[in-house]
Amino acid sequence: MAKIGIIGGGSWGIAIAVLLYKNGHQITVWSALEPEITMLKEKHEHKMLPGVALPQDMVFTTQDREAVEGQDLLVMAVASAYTRQTAGRLSGLVAEGQKILNVAKGIEERTLMTLSEIIGQEIPQADVAVMSGPSHAEEVGRGLPTTIVVGAKSKATAEYIQNLFMNEVFRVYTSPDILGMELGGALKNVVALAAGIADGLGYGDNTKAALITRGITEIARLGTAMGGKFETFCGLTGIGDLIVTCASMHSRNRRAGILIGQGKTYEEAMDEVKMVVEGVYSAKAAMELSRKYQVQLPIIEQVNKILFEGLSAEQAVKELMLRDKKLEVSDIPWQQ
Repeated sequence: MAKIGIIGGGSWGIAIAVLLYKNGHQITVWSALEPEITMLKEKHEHKMLPGVALPQDMVFTTQDREAVEGQDLLVMAVASAYTRQTAGRLSGLVAEGQKILNVAKGIEERTLMTLSEIIGQEIPQADVAVMSGPSHAEEVGRGLPTTIVVGAKSKATAEYIQNLFMNEVFRVYTSPDILGMELGGALKNVVALAAGIADGLGYGDNTKAALITRGITEIARLGTAMGGKFETFCGLTGIGDLIVTCASMHSRNRRAGILIGQGKTYEEAMDEVKMVVEGVYSAKAAMELSRKYQVQLPIIEQVNKILFEGLSAEQAVKELMLRDKKLEVSDIPWQQ
C-alpha cells in the first residue's frame, strides 16, 4: 500500500482517487477550494461524477501539510492555468526526490512551458512524471476499461507509478518521451475545439475525420520540431487522445466548440460548460510555438482566429478548404 496525495478535487482528480483507492492505496484529496472539500466530505460524491461513491475513509483536506508530507506520490490534478500557482504554494513541503505525477494537460501561454516543466521549475527537488492518454474522468470513475501512458525521466519511476495504477480495467504503458506526451495532450484540446465547432455548424463525419487526421499531422509536425518522438504522436497520447476528445460528449473542449459553432463566444461557451476548457488556454501558446519553430498549423490558426479575432466559424472553414493545393505526404516519391 502506498500513501498518495491527490492535489486537486475536480472530476479528474476524484476519478483517479477512486481508482487508486480500489487498488488498495491510502488516499488524501486536497483542494484550495473550501466549498469543494466540504461537498466531498458531506456528499461523498463529486457533482460531476454522479453515482461514483467516495469511501468513508478517504481523506479530504484544504491543509497543505496533510496532503503533501509523507506521501509516496503526489498526483497533480489541477487545471493548467493554476499549475504554477499550486506548485509554488506546495514547493516548500515537498521532500527531496518526492515523486509528483502531473495528470493535467496544457501549455503555459506566457512562457510556452509544458506543465511538467513548470512543476520542475517551481519544485526542483521533485521527481516529476506525467500521465496522459484517452481517459475521460466519467469513465475512469465508473471503472470502464481504459488504457493510458506514464512518462518519466527514469524507467524506475515510470514503472513504480505503473504498478500503483495498473489493474484489470486500467492498463498503463510507460514512455521516456515526456515532451511528446505533453504536447499531444495539450494540442489535441485545440483540435477538439475545431471538431466541436464543426459539429455546431452541422457538419458531418467526413469533416470530423478530416479534422482528426489533419489535426494529428499538425500536432506531430510541431511536436517533432520541438524534440518529441514521432511514434508518440501515433500512440495513445497522440492520436488516441485526439480521437476520444474530438468524438465524445464527455469532452469539455468539444462541447465548448459546439457552442462556439452555434454562435456563442468562447467566454459564453466556457460559462455554459461550467468546466475549464483547456483548449482555449493552449490555443495562443500553440500559435506562439508555431512561429518560434516555423511550423504551419492551419487548423489551430483558424481556431485562434475564431476565438480571439472575431472570424466566423463558416469563414474559417472556407479558408481551410481553399488553402493552396498540397501533397498529403510530402516525402513519398512519384513513380513517374
